[in-house]
Amino acid sequence: MTELLFRTDAYQAEAEAIVTALTPEGAIVLDRTVFYPTGGGQPGDSGHLIWADRKLPIATAVKLEGDGVGLLSGEPAGLPVAGTMVRQVLNWQRRYRHMRVHTALHLLSVVIPLPVTGGQIGAEKGRLDFDMPDPPGDLQQIEDALNRLIDRDLEVTESWITDAELLANPGLVKTMSVMPPVGHGRVRLVRIGAGTAQVDLQPCGGTHVARTAEIGQITLGKVEKKGRQNRRVSLFLTD
Repeated sequence: MTELLFRTDAYQAEAEAIVTALTPEGAIVLDRTVFYPTGGGQPGDSGHLIWADRKLPIATAVKLEGDGVGLLSGEPAGLPVAGTMVRQVLNWQRRYRHMRVHTALHLLSVVIPLPVTGGQIGAEKGRLDFDMPDPPGDLQQIEDALNRLIDRDLEVTESWITDAELLANPGLVKTMSVMPPVGHGRVRLVRIGAGTAQVDLQPCGGTHVARTAEIGQITLGKVEKKGRQNRRVSLFLTD
């Protein structure tokens, strides 16, 4: 089991850790990590590890059994052995852009209040697929509504509920294709806004900005038809 430092502070870009194992596939397992592993439509983080006189690039991070995280390098030779103390450093610019896009997608699900059938996060853009038999109305109106929410500089916070509480409140889940991870006793909720200013609350394990204004201006791409009822809406960071 790896301590998930990104869960308590998504802005932590560096940390020391101890290598606990190397998997047969060559993944480096640490006792604690700032690297987010691929999941929920969000790519795994990249960066590097430093120890002694070595600097090892990390191409991505993946989930392992038992709540572990494995770091995959583009250089399979010369990996740190178990017991090595390393310093892990994120490609922070890439991670932060993922955070901005991810929070923007949560707001997109607010301005388009339809069931979500899929999604993907990138460093430049993100997309959601909606159960949308008919094309949306005025796309510019949707874009303007999204940017108005961003400009409100709403706080983004988290809380936790039990598996049973989630099952008793199925309306919290917006995604049709992927259910939040249950079976660990509790589920993380991401809330945008607070009190009467709350605009969104949904289960999510990814990383987010602390306030919506950090997202910056967003533009929407054309709506693509994906199957009989699915339509894809993409959004783009402008800086």
